[in-house]
Amino acid sequence: MVAIVDYGMGNLGSVEKALRFIGAEARLTSDPAEVRAASAVILPGVGAFDDCMRNLRESGLARPVVDAIETGKPFLGICLGLQVLFEESEEGGREKGLSLFRGRVLRFRHSLKIPQIGWNQIRRTQDAPQLAGVPDGAWVYFVHSYHVQPHDKNLIATVTDYGYEFPSAVRSENVFATQFHPEKSQRVGLQILRNFVASALP
Repeated sequence: MVAIVDYGMGNLGSVEKALRFIGAEARLTSDPAEVRAASAVILPGVGAFDDCMRNLRESGLARPVVDAIETGKPFLGICLGLQVLFEESEEGGREKGLSLFRGRVLRFRHSLKIPQIGWNQIRRTQDAPQLAGVPDGAWVYFVHSYHVQPHDKNLIATVTDYGYEFPSAVRSENVFATQFHPEKSQRVGLQILRNFVASALP
């Protein structure tokens, strides 16, 4: 079972529907025990960094998410679910992230419209199994005003140009996380979700 972590923010139903569409057994859950028992974990994200971290901690979900990653379970972070893997964010700045990776979350520094809303391209910087069958330069869907700045550049799996080049996906062993929304990215996004689910199969 793929656990979709429900920490009380945003519309997570589209992630569940996309997974069911590709035939995956997925469940929205706010139960820490279900997250611990899952074979794979997805952390979606809509909203503000501080609110997300506060909700994760107060609901008892932060530790099971970290444990899932540290024990090697396939993990997919989406949008804010990517950002909270890092240490801190300029958005709010009061709550610390999960600190699984060193680095910060920065607001875009350019004169283009913020947030970036709509389709943009991803360019690979490494061969990630989660991107199998996804062409370089594929179009995916974004909604965000902030992006990650990893301390370790080897984490970066794809980059995207919006005013300047920023990391649009990161990968480290069992972790894959995207700034874009696979569940809203049509054929390309479904392929990424299929690859992720395949990584959870025995």
